[in-house]
Formats: sequence, structure tokens, C-alpha cells
Amino acid sequence: MLKRLLSILGVYKMYEKWLWQQVKNGVKVEHIAIILDGNRRWASENELNPWLGHKQGAETVENLLDWCLKLDVKFVTLYTFSTENFSRSQKEVEEIMKIAEEKFQKLLTDDRIHRNRVHVKVIGRTNMLPEALQQLIRDVEEATADYDNQFLNFAFAYGGRAEIVDAARVIAEKVKAGELEPEDIHESTFEKYLYTSHMTKQEPDLIIRTSGEERLSGFLLWQSAYSELAFLDVYWPDFRFIDLLRAIRTFQKRKRRYGA
Repeated sequence: MLKRLLSILGVYKMYEKWLWQQVKNGVKVEHIAIILDGNRRWASENELNPWLGHKQGAETVENLLDWCLKLDVKFVTLYTFSTENFSRSQKEVEEIMKIAEEKFQKLLTDDRIHRNRVHVKVIGRTNMLPEALQQLIRDVEEATADYDNQFLNFAFAYGGRAEIVDAARVIAEKVKAGELEPEDIHESTFEKYLYTSHMTKQEPDLIIRTSGEERLSGFLLWQSAYSELAFLDVYWPDFRFIDLLRAIRTFQKRKRRYGA
């Protein structure tokens, strides 16, 4: 059994190395966004409570950070919890919040974050989150506010329609206050008030969704207009470096015309 496992691992490493050689000199992916889907189904198939799937998924996120650093991806945006997810059972939501607190606490002192100068940001209606988690998020954002080498964004308590509504509300308030004229409102103006306005590249080059579902579920509705999409038939807790490399390889083979 051990011999067979070692053989499988050897084949996996060879395949990973082969993919890496294909991808590393190809078209660079500057902004990757991922919909982390399949945590609950992974837990169900392993006969575990749903939140244990989220916990395992959170471990995969830690691995992802290493992979994106290796690939020199400057912007990473992760869809971790939607505004609609609050409708799940109270127990599951509470456990997800506990996992989030644990991981944001860890980010505060994570050497990878500070050594690589990773700017961490949470995008969404964070006022809907527990106060203790809100404070942790503020602490992490303040600790990394001056970093600009790479950007790690967590879409938490996030909704794409909510983002657009929130941006429109701020613009309407500025018009009402006489700070902005209606005729001066253009697409570039609107983008200044999106949750992602802290980044120089708001639009993802590539959006990946795990679990086999083929929809965006409201993720980055404005920013995804010309993003390439990759839907992978793997639950997020089982996501591996080779899955990321395969998605990037697919992206590199596509010809992007932007409507031309």
C-alpha cells in the first residue's frame, strides 16, 4: 500500500513539474479570482459536519497563497462568503465565523504576508460580521495597508449586486452634496467606488470556480466583463497546485479579443 502511494505521489510530482514548465514562461496572469465552492459537499461525502469542510477549505487557501507567490500573481481575490450565505443554519454560520477569526488572527503574524509585502483587504458588507471579526479584519488591513507588492482580497459578506448598489449610493450622495455633477459620471468614475478600487487592476484575467458548478453567483459582476472563466470539477478542499496550473494553462491558450 505504501509503495503504491509513493508511486502515485511520484507521478503527481512529475505531472506538476511538467505543467510548471509549460506555464512559467507563458502569458502572465496578473489577477486571479476564485469562487471557493464545494466545501459542504466535500464534508458530506466524507460524512463530516459542514463546517469541517469549510475548515479544510481554509487550509487550502493557505496553500493557495504559496502557489500564487510562486507564480508571481500580483492580485488574488477569493469569494469566501456571500451575503446569501447568512441564510444557512445558525450553527454553520457561527462555525464559519470562528474559522475566519482563527485565520485572520494568523494572518496578522504570518511571515509570508509581511516578508512578501502582501496587502490584505476584505471586500463586502463587513458591518454584517460579528464585531470581534470586524476588529480583526481592521487590524490585518491596517498592518498591511502600506504593502503593495501583492494583493490578497477576501470577498466576505460579499454580493456583486450589493457592491454595485453601494457604489451607486455613494455616487448619489456626492451628487446630492454638490461634490459631483451627473454628467461627470462615467464608467471610470463608477469604478472608483467599487470594493476593489484599492487595486490598480480590478478586473480578473481569470476566474476559477471549483465543484463543477458553472455560474458566477454574483461574483465581481462589474469587474468580470472580460474575464476568462474556468470551471473545475473538483471540490475546493481537494484543490491542488496542478488544478491551478491547468487552469492557467487553459487561460494562456485562449486568444483574448475584448469584443474586437
